[in-house]
Amino acid sequence: MSGNPASDAPTDAHDGTCGTEAALSASLPTAAVTDATVRLLKGFADQTRLRILCLLRDREVCVHDIVEALDMSQSAISHQLRVLRDARLVSHRREGRHVYYRLADGHVREMLENALSHGAEPDSQ
Repeated sequence: MSGNPASDAPTDAHDGTCGTEAALSASLPTAAVTDATVRLLKGFADQTRLRILCLLRDREVCVHDIVEALDMSQSAISHQLRVLRDARLVSHRREGRHVYYRLADGHVREMLENALSHGAEPDSQ
């Protein structure tokens, strides 16, 4: 005991969690949901992919324009777009010889905005 009531009080993070493994385990997502979520989050975990998502934040963009905006090769951009498609973060449509990409849905836009906002905050440690 430190004599300081504030520091001696239990924290919310530790209240009632010891010995409740069964209840904790029941709150875990299924392996399929976990796998899909990991794949989704890996889509965000690369500077090039994050920059592509930012380009698509407010509009649909053709692959050629993404290549030009990021000053990278078409094959490098195509590879990253494939990862983003596999993660279900983007969708695409073909119009003649052009392929246009956009964010898959509003959830992706919201996750992107939240991640960028959180990343812009100063470290609190």
